[in-house]
Amino acid sequence: MSAPIESTAVPRFPAGVRLQHDRARDQWVLLAPERVVELDEIAHAVLARVDAASDVETIVQALATEYGAEPAQVHGDVIELFATLQEKRMLTLSAPMP
Repeated sequence: MSAPIESTAVPRFPAGVRLQHDRARDQWVLLAPERVVELDEIAHAVLARVDAASDVETIVQALATEYGAEPAQVHGDVIELFATLQEKRMLTLSAPMP
């Protein structure tokens, strides 16, 4: 099992992984070499904020504000999604740039 995801970690997509709208499926997907992950509306909302600059806490706060949700609940959902994608090597998390 990997280390806990810190709120200050900055998520980014590794080389070869990208968020894209699949016209054939008419839905958002995360594409990686020889892999496609279909995204629901919530996963897309989270991953659309992955810009290699915003940290986990910034993403959580933006989503909580936009959807009128409790930050603690949003935080749990975001961490779960990021951990799953990190295990699949479709997302990396790094310390913020100084």
